[in-house]
Amino acid sequence: MERFNYILNDEKYIDYLKRNKKFEENRRFCRHNLEHFLDVARIAQEINLEENLGFKKEIIYTTAILHDIGKSFQYENGTPHEIASWEIAKEILENYNFNEEEIELIEQGVLGHRNKLSDGFSLLIYRADKLSRLCISCNAIDECKWSNEKKNFKIYY
Repeated sequence: MERFNYILNDEKYIDYLKRNKKFEENRRFCRHNLEHFLDVARIAQEINLEENLGFKKEIIYTTAILHDIGKSFQYENGTPHEIASWEIAKEILENYNFNEEEIELIEQGVLGHRNKLSDGFSLLIYRADKLSRLCISCNAIDECKWSNEKKNFKIYY
């Protein structure tokens, strides 16, 4: 988890977290912050262990903290946040000695985390991302654009 922790303390990474916070300061819906990222990481790791998927914990956690890091660009100029997040992730990963196979998995997870038809590692991140949302206690649930089928009314992890 050493590389993961380096990313958490990376100045550029911290700036992107602040940028998301700035763009979401008046947002009533789910936020794209470190708390969400770590919820996704923990849920994905639990699914990984329960289902014996065999993914490395550090890769799961790293993907989770990067999957929505570019959300501010979606607000600012309409760039889909998974694309903006991957562009940011590539730049950050280059500094922390991730190998080609690890980078490919992280890319799949970041780019595929919004696609319910994804498979493998992308599906793991997709599932964890959706399960991390606490719709059952959300103050903006009636205004949310998610369908009722997509909303979380139960806690699994």
